[in-house]
Amino acid sequence: DLSSCPRMAAWAKTVWRQATAVCFDVDSTVCPDEAIDRLAAYCGVEAQVAELTRKAMGGAVSFQDALAARLDIMRPSLQQIEDCLREQPPSLTPGIEDVIGMLHRRGVEVYLVSGGFERMIAPVAAALGIAPTRVYANRLLFGPAGEYVGFDPTCPTSHSGCCGSCKSARSSRDSTPRLISGGKAEVVSLIKNKGAHTVAMVGDGVTDMEARPPADLFIGVGCNVVRAPVRDGADWFITSMAELLEPLAADA
Repeated sequence: DLSSCPRMAAWAKTVWRQATAVCFDVDSTVCPDEAIDRLAAYCGVEAQVAELTRKAMGGAVSFQDALAARLDIMRPSLQQIEDCLREQPPSLTPGIEDVIGMLHRRGVEVYLVSGGFERMIAPVAAALGIAPTRVYANRLLFGPAGEYVGFDPTCPTSHSGCCGSCKSARSSRDSTPRLISGGKAEVVSLIKNKGAHTVAMVGDGVTDMEARPPADLFIGVGCNVVRAPVRDGADWFITSMAELLEPLAADA
């Protein structure tokens, strides 16, 4: 676990304070659960979908294959999604509102970068004061009657570079990628091309870890679930959102 090294932890906190943009994963990071599992439960196929989610987030199968398989099982209609959001609105991980509020006050650009669905993330972004233009997620496609017909494969987060088990953590904090660049890495590149100098990626899954590089820092999140490859490969691994506030408060 490289993040347990005191020197590495100090370096990571310095980069965190210097970040001009921060990208947060949503499911099991900003929110305590996986929205696709919540939607699957609403559609009556929770067990089948949850197992595919677990494999995708742990790196056992490619994200794009798991996404297609889960949606093929659910085939959620537009009405089902809207009903699910109304009856089971998303909740927030304790402390995340304080972290994002602090970042906004510091003038840091905050993005939500998720393999989840735009329609289910929209209320999360609104609750956190994040503009829709700073949300990168998957777009579901519907037919004339609102029936599910597929998802938009051009969205960067609809795919990832994770091949195989992805169990090897990075052996150093240099710019050499140990994982093939995936969808979230593409989003970070877009953000950097817009002028963000230092970008931090914060998330619980292997697909989040893939974004470093081009992200300058990867903070692994274990507040809601601990994934071994992320715990071992993160620049800094946290188990409480309060840990993110401490270095920022030191600058206040």
